[in-house]
Amino acid sequence: MYKYFLVVFFLLILTACSDNGTEETNGEAESRTEITAENLDAPWMIENSDAGFYISGRDGELTLITGEGQTDQPLDLSVPVEADSEGGMLGFLLHPDDPDRAFMYYTYEESGKKNRVVELTRDDDKWRESNALIEGIPGGSFHNGGRLEIGPDGCLYITTGDAGDEETSQDTESLAGKILRVDLDGSVPEDNPFGNEVFSYGHRNPQGIAWDGEGNMYATEHGSSAHDEINRIEAGNNYGWPVIQGDEEKEGMETPLYHTGEETWAPSGMAYDEGKLYIASLAGEQIIEYDIESGEVEEFYDEDSRFRDVYIEDDTLYAITNNTDGRGEPREGDDRLIKLELE
Repeated sequence: MYKYFLVVFFLLILTACSDNGTEETNGEAESRTEITAENLDAPWMIENSDAGFYISGRDGELTLITGEGQTDQPLDLSVPVEADSEGGMLGFLLHPDDPDRAFMYYTYEESGKKNRVVELTRDDDKWRESNALIEGIPGGSFHNGGRLEIGPDGCLYITTGDAGDEETSQDTESLAGKILRVDLDGSVPEDNPFGNEVFSYGHRNPQGIAWDGEGNMYATEHGSSAHDEINRIEAGNNYGWPVIQGDEEKEGMETPLYHTGEETWAPSGMAYDEGKLYIASLAGEQIIEYDIESGEVEEFYDEDSRFRDVYIEDDTLYAITNNTDGRGEPREGDDRLIKLELE
């Protein structure tokens, strides 16, 4: 009997030590963060301006975050946002020359789900649709892409998903499964490779784009059953989906700089700083650091949250958690905009 109690005693000690170690690890993660905003609803993209941070919400909400708090930004759109699963209000990006103008990518209903890119103009206390740049981008409950960024060339880049119809990714006449490039008025640049909005093709569901200091473009992409990718993007190139993935090769198609093999990241927003790409990971529940020169991947930050987007300014990284998107496990205060110092 004495031996029995002795064994139980040591098991309790080991369990207590193990639990304490977990708490310390989570505490270290939390101590690195400064919470800038809380109680966001399925946030999707971070944009920053002199006025504060704009956060798009998939359910159709635009929020401005300042030092004084959070305010809703009303939207006046010609057709309403259709929020369903992975669709809804996705990318939001300010015009580089005018803080009272912006671009937005969202899902709408028109004989089925589609996506559109519109220009918005601030009108008193609301943002009003002033121009439709692209309409009729194939959409669905899944694989809508949605990222907007301004490239070093001053053009607007737009990621689109295959919307569940894989073969469209290989069709350069379709806007599905692509990275698009247009001038800021929505016109097609003369040097686009196919004479339309398509810049690159063969994508499944790209959700992050960024450029390094030399102007090279990179994109993150959701793979099929893992095999998530980081690609270097060049005009006119074919990135293989659905013909190849991972290490597979085929003439005329690009293999990724890096893929996750049997591991799943579900990578979303991405930002560049000092030779490294920082990637928001949904299923991976962390922020990932990818060294472009060495090809090495490291965990930058992990607090067991789904991360949707990252934004870097000076030596600071901002990130939004995405635990309220229907696939996470929300905790008190979710979702949050957090601030992390880059090491």
